[in-house]
Amino acid sequence: MMENNFFQNRILDKSVPIPLYFQLKELIIEAIKSGEYKNGSLIPTEKEFSEIYQISRTTVRQAVTELVQEGWLYRVKSKGTFVSTPKINQDFIQRLETYQEQMERSGMTPETEVLALEVMEASGTVAKALQLEEGQKVIYLHRRRFADGEPILTAETYLPYELCKFVLDHDFEKESLYETLRQSVEAEVLCVHRRVEAVEATAKDVQYLDMKLGKPIQLFHSVGSNAYGRPIEYSVARYRGDRNSFEVTVLAESKNRG
Repeated sequence: MMENNFFQNRILDKSVPIPLYFQLKELIIEAIKSGEYKNGSLIPTEKEFSEIYQISRTTVRQAVTELVQEGWLYRVKSKGTFVSTPKINQDFIQRLETYQEQMERSGMTPETEVLALEVMEASGTVAKALQLEEGQKVIYLHRRRFADGEPILTAETYLPYELCKFVLDHDFEKESLYETLRQSVEAEVLCVHRRVEAVEATAKDVQYLDMKLGKPIQLFHSVGSNAYGRPIEYSVARYRGDRNSFEVTVLAESKNRG
């Protein structure tokens, strides 16, 4: 069996101070990254790992449990432990870039489907976010976005009509909204404030994101402003919790002030 041969040809070094469970974790990750174990593959059992490396099943269990918690593996009762589909690392929350740029940095092929592009009246929530009067005209853009052909998020975006009506002439299955808004100094988004929370998938998420009702959704509310601090974009994005992870870098304030 090719997969077991991968592990039989590798060793755990019991002479070094690195915990054996951690060494086993690294070997399993290596097997996944190298392609020896593809998405959905069944990995060896605790008993098999224990026999291959002459280590306790408790050690094996600790390594596998941590890999399950970290998203590398998943368990199916009475069937075994399998390799997970890797999550997409979404670090856009700490930078301002297009979806195309995000996916290309992840080595994935992006695709966008426009579900709606129309003019409508602002609801109370939308009006408040864009600092408009309720009922004023806004542009509504609803998109479904894919990575390597798989739907991973939907985004509903609202723009003030008077400042952004030129976007109605653009094809957002082929063009970037942020790039398009840069055509106008007043409409260019230069600062974005985002708020994230966890919610359960609704019937629309089942329809658009190919997921089960009640599964986790990462919900983002974003307000993008121009150089003058005026809100230009209000977006509500829904990300599949099983396919996305989010990364933030936090810098501590220096206490050495001289």
